[in-house]
Amino acid sequence: QVQLVDSGGGSVQAGGSLRLSCLASGYTYSSKCMGWFRQAPGKEREGVAFIYSRLRSTYYVDSVKGRFTISPDNAKNTVYLHMNSLKPEDTAMYYCVEGFQPGNIGDMLTPEWYSEWGQGTQVTVSA
Repeated sequence: QVQLVDSGGGSVQAGGSLRLSCLASGYTYSSKCMGWFRQAPGKEREGVAFIYSRLRSTYYVDSVKGRFTISPDNAKNTVYLHMNSLKPEDTAMYYCVEGFQPGNIGDMLTPEWYSEWGQGTQVTVSA
């Protein structure tokens, strides 16, 4: 079983930066996708950024393209989400996920696709 521990959230002003970390331990999928979802109060969970194909390919939702970067550190079994130019609308609880690599973008963006979730880390961006 995979265990995911995510961390790195905090409070920043608009335009600031944060780096989230997701440490994976235990069994991991041989063909996997890892990524980040976020959930703001009163809203549904939203897929943000993903890395797949032996952690060589990435996908970002339009709202974070050019501002967020997902990257792996295989030696540390860690995936990072570098968040720059943060906006108040980025405020949410962020969750790391891991699952079997999906065959299409639709499944990649579906929370139910992923069986492994971190506990969440809060990101708050003030105007």
